[in-house]
Amino acid sequence: MPTDFALPLLCILPFLASVLVLALPGRRNRGAVWITAAVAAILTILTLLLFPQVADGQALVTRTEWIPQFGLDITLRMDGLAWLFTVLITGIGLMVVLYARYYMSPKDPIARFYSLLLAFMGAMLGLVLSGNIIQLAIFWELTSLVSFLLIGYWYHRGEARDGARMALIITGTGGLALFVAMMLIGHIVGSYDLDDVLASGSMIVESPLYPVLLVLFLLGAFTKSAQFPFQFWLPNAMTAPTPVSAYLHSATMVKAGVFILTRFWPVMHDHQLWFWIVTYTGLATLLFGAYTALFQRDLKGLLAYSTISHLGLITTLLGMGTPLAAVAAIFHIANHATFKASLFMAVGIIDHETGTRDVTKLSGLRKYMPFTATLAIIASGAMAGVPLLNGFLSKEMFFTETAEFDPNIFVNLSLPIGATLAGMLSVAYSIKFVHGVFFGPPPTELDVVPHEPPALMRRPIEILVLLCLAVGIIPGITIGPFLAAAVHSVLGGETPYYSLSVWHGFNLPLIMSIIALVGGVVIYVPYYRRLRNIDGVPLTRGLRGQRVFERLLVTATNRWARHVVGAFGTQRLKPQIFTVVFLALAAGVGAGWTRLGNLPLPSNFDPVLGLVWLVGGISALAAAQQAKFHRLASMILMGGAGLATCLTFAWFSAPDLALTQLLAEIATTVLILLGLRWLPKRSPFAEATPIAARFRRYRDVGLAALVGLGTAVASYAIMTRAAPEGISDFFLANAYKEGGGTNVVNVMLVDFRGFDTMGEITVLGVVALTVFGLLRRFRPASDSAERPEQQRMLDDYAPGASQHVADDFLRIPSLIMNWMFPVVIVIALFMFLRGHDLPGGGFIAGIIMSLAFILQYMAGGTRWVEERLRILPVLWIGWGLLLALLTGLGAMVLGHPFLTSAFAYADLPLIGKVPMATALLFDLGVFALVVGAAVLMLIALAHQSIRRPKAAGSSKPKQRVGLDKWN
Repeated sequence: MPTDFALPLLCILPFLASVLVLALPGRRNRGAVWITAAVAAILTILTLLLFPQVADGQALVTRTEWIPQFGLDITLRMDGLAWLFTVLITGIGLMVVLYARYYMSPKDPIARFYSLLLAFMGAMLGLVLSGNIIQLAIFWELTSLVSFLLIGYWYHRGEARDGARMALIITGTGGLALFVAMMLIGHIVGSYDLDDVLASGSMIVESPLYPVLLVLFLLGAFTKSAQFPFQFWLPNAMTAPTPVSAYLHSATMVKAGVFILTRFWPVMHDHQLWFWIVTYTGLATLLFGAYTALFQRDLKGLLAYSTISHLGLITTLLGMGTPLAAVAAIFHIANHATFKASLFMAVGIIDHETGTRDVTKLSGLRKYMPFTATLAIIASGAMAGVPLLNGFLSKEMFFTETAEFDPNIFVNLSLPIGATLAGMLSVAYSIKFVHGVFFGPPPTELDVVPHEPPALMRRPIEILVLLCLAVGIIPGITIGPFLAAAVHSVLGGETPYYSLSVWHGFNLPLIMSIIALVGGVVIYVPYYRRLRNIDGVPLTRGLRGQRVFERLLVTATNRWARHVVGAFGTQRLKPQIFTVVFLALAAGVGAGWTRLGNLPLPSNFDPVLGLVWLVGGISALAAAQQAKFHRLASMILMGGAGLATCLTFAWFSAPDLALTQLLAEIATTVLILLGLRWLPKRSPFAEATPIAARFRRYRDVGLAALVGLGTAVASYAIMTRAAPEGISDFFLANAYKEGGGTNVVNVMLVDFRGFDTMGEITVLGVVALTVFGLLRRFRPASDSAERPEQQRMLDDYAPGASQHVADDFLRIPSLIMNWMFPVVIVIALFMFLRGHDLPGGGFIAGIIMSLAFILQYMAGGTRWVEERLRILPVLWIGWGLLLALLTGLGAMVLGHPFLTSAFAYADLPLIGKVPMATALLFDLGVFALVVGAAVLMLIALAHQSIRRPKAAGSSKPKQRVGLDKWN
C-alpha cells in the first residue's frame, strides 16, 4: 500500500469511525461493536503490512504543507519505534474492543463508549506518528481530553467525575509545559520537523536553554506516565470501565510519557541533569508503586500501582543514558503492554462474575473459574519476572544495567539495591494477586456463585497470555525483528550488541533475579499473616497526593481567587467596562499621538454620503439615550444605524458586504426583539437621581465621546496613510484563474481563506449551542411572563380574543408570510448557486433561509410551526461543519493542501452556467451551519413563550424528565 495513503488512513480512520458510531440511530449497540472492531482490525493488519518498509531502519514520511514558512507542516512519520507503538495501540485496541463486547452492560450508552474508544485510539496514533513536534504536542493534549471523557464515562458517579477531572488537570498542565518545551526545541534547532530535531546531535544539550527546556519536557512526560510525585492521578482513574483501564495502562495514555522520553532520548540524554532527574525519579516511582501495590485491597488498585512501578522501571532505564538500558526500556514497554492488558481483563472478568474486586472477599476462585485462573496466574508470573515468561527477560536486562559499575559510590549501590528491592516487592504483590484470589477456601461473602465467563470474553486474554509465553520462550523469533527495528530507529549507529537468549549463564543479574523471587515470597508470608487486613499503606499514610492536589486546587480556585477578586474586582459590571474602555483610550492616544498633526484633510466629500452618516450617527446616539427608557424604540434606532452602515458598503461598491449587513441586521433585530420581552421590566416613572449618580453618568458620557472620537480619528488615520503593498492584487488576478469564480469576495472566503472561514463557522456553531444551553434551563420570571398590555386590554374588551391575535387581526399578513416560505427558499437557493460569480454565497443564503423560518414562527407561532416542520437545527450545525471539514480532508487525500479546490462549470436548464467548484461543497457546509445556528437561537427564544414562568422565590428550575422535542 502506498505510504502517502497508509499513514493518513491510520490517523484519520479512527476519528471518522468515531463520528459514524456516535451517529448510529437508536441503541445500535451491535453495530457500534462491529464498526469499532472492524476499524481496529483493519488498522492492525495495515500496520503489520508496513513492517517490511521500516524493518531496515528507514522511516516512512508523509508530509502535507500547511504553513511551510513557519515550519508548520502536517507530517506523519513511522519508524521502528512508531511502528511498535502503533501495533500495540491497534492490536491491544482490537483485544479491548472484543472484550468490552461482553463486559459492558446493554444499559450503558454503548455507542458513546466505542466512539470515545476510537477517538482515543486515533489520538494515540496521531501522537506516535507525528513527524512535527508541534503536531505531537497537539495530539498529546488530545489524548488527555479524550481520556478525561473515558475516565468519566460513568459520569453519574461522583468518584468518576473526580478521577476524570484530576487526570485532566494533571496531564493537561503537563501538556502545556510540554508544548512550551517543543517551542524551545524548535527555537534551538531552527525547525519543528522531527527528523531535523533527531539529527541535531548535541545542539539541544549544549544550549543554555537546556535546563529550562528539560524541566518543562520532563514535567510533561512525568505527569502523563504518572511518575512520582504525580502518580496519584492514575489510581483515581480506575473509576473508568475495566476495558478502558486495560487500554489506558497497557498501550495508550500512560505509555505516551515513556514514548516521548524514548523518542527524544538520542538528543537529550547526554547530560548529568538528565541522568540524575530521570533515573532517580524513575527509581522513586518504581519503589513507591511496588510498595503501595502490596497493600491494595482493590484488584484494580493493585494493578494501577503496579503500572506506576513498571513505568518507573522504564523511566529509570531511560535515565541511565546507556544504549543497552534504552534497549531494555523499549523491550519492557512491549512486554508490560501484553501482561498488563491481560491482567486487567482478568480482573474485569472476576468483577463481572463475582460482583466485587475486594481481595479480602475473594478466595478459592480457581475451583470455580479454572481457565481464567490459569490465564491470570501466567500473566502474574510475567509481571513478577518468572523465567520463561516475557517479563523475566526485560527485567533481567534491567538488573544487568543497574549492576554495571559506576565510579559514583552512591549510584553504584543505590541502583542495584533499589532494583532488587523493587523486584522483591513485585513478586510479593503478584503472589498476593494469585494467592488471594484463586487459592484458599471458597468465598463466603459473595452474593452470586462465581463461574467462567463466555468463552469469547476470554479469547483476548488467551491471545495476550500466549504472547507472554511465546516471547518468554522463543524471544528471538517472536519479538526479535520488531525489537531490532524499534531499537535501531532510536539508537541508529550506536545500537549495541544485545542478546535475547533465555539463558546467559550463572551471573550477577541471575542472582538478583533469584533474590527477587525468593525475597518476594519472604515478604509475602509475614504480610499475609499479619498485615493483609490493615487499612491503608503503612509508613506512607500521610503521603496522599490526592489530598495535596485537592487542597491546592481549592486554594487556587477558591481562596486565591477570592483574594484577587476582592483586591481588583467588583460585582458591578459598569466599573469593569469603564476601566477597560479607559485603558483602551489611553493605549490608542499613546499609539496615535505622533500622527495627529500629520493627518491630511479630505480632498473631496460627497454631501449625500455625509447625510447618510449623519442620520446613522443620530440614530446611534438616540438609541443609546432610549436604551434605558424604551427598548423597542432603541432597537428601531439601532436598525437605522445598521442601515446607514449597509448603505456605506453599497456606496463604496461592496455589494456582498452590504447584502450580508442588511440580512444580518434583519435577523439579529428579530431575534433580539424576541428576547426583549424576558428582560426585567423598567419602571414607567422617573426616579430622583442623586448627585453622585448624575456625576457618574456625565463622566461615562464624556468617556464614551472621547472613545468614539478617538476611534473615528484612528480609523481616519489608518485609511489615509500611505498603504503598503497589499495582497488585494493577488486575489483580483487569481480569483478566476485558481478559484474558478469572478466574485472575489466569495472566492476568498471559501478558497483562499477557507481555513479562516472554517474557524469562523466553528465559532458561530459554538455560540449557537451556548445560547441553546443557557436558554434551555432559563425560566422567565413571573412578572416578565405576563402577556403584553395590548393583549390584556383586548381580553378586557372581548375575553379570549388575545389567543387569536394572528388569526383575527393579522390574518392577511400571516397568510402572506406562510406563502412566502417556498419563495424565500428559492431565493436562498438562487443566492447560494450564484455566489461564486455574483453577490451571494453560503453565508448570505443561510441567513435568507433562516429568515424563512423566522417568518413562519412569526406567522403561526411556536406550536403551529413545530407541529408541521421538524427542523432539527443541531443536525444542521453538525452536518454543515462535517461537510466543510470533509471538503478540506478530501483535498488532502488527493495529495493537495487542506481545502484546495478544483472547479468546472455546468450548464443547467433555466438557470444557465453554474460553477461546480469543490468550494461549492464547502459553501454548502457554511450554508447549513448558518441556518442551523440561526434557527437554533430562534427556537431557544421562541420556546420561552410556551414555558411555565419561574415560581416566585425560586432560584433553581425544576429538573425535567427526558429531552425537549427541540433538543
